Amino acid sequence: MAPDNSAVRTGSTLMLIAGLAFIGYAVVFFIRSFTGTGFELGVETLNGVTKEQLNALNPAVVYYINHLHIATAGFIAATGIAVAALSWWGVRKGEWWAWWAAMVSPVAGLAVALPMHYFGHFAYDWVSHLGPIYLATLVFVIGALQVLRGFLQKGGT
Repeated sequence: MAPDNSAVRTGSTLMLIAGLAFIGYAVVFFIRSFTGTGFELGVETLNGVTKEQLNALNPAVVYYINHLHIATAGFIAATGIAVAALSWWGVRKGEWWAWWAAMVSPVAGLAVALPMHYFGHFAYDWVSHLGPIYLATLVFVIGALQVLRGFLQKGGT
């Protein structure tokens, strides 16, 4: 039973938009694996070594890094697809299970991926490297909290 609740409608739409943004980020991440000059978005060098220099020294390492980036893009896209689908077809209808599943998916990914960025082992432009994900996550959190408010007001299933 879908709650007739603008907080749930608005929040689930924001969660959907965030899921689509995750997918968009994944597409850019994927394309940059093949066309970018740096290692990834916002990471032009690793301790002063360019991708081209590393490729000249050991192409297998560059290939391995690209393969990890392509896999990462796939998992980011998969998370975005899950969030978008759960938000649109479950959360919007007032389903608590869908809200929880939509919450756990990106939280698990971000909890694993983000801490490594703060150990200082490589330099990156945080705006282009993490900014898009932080923005999408902010939209997602605002939407999820909006839905939670709506669920608590009307009661989800």
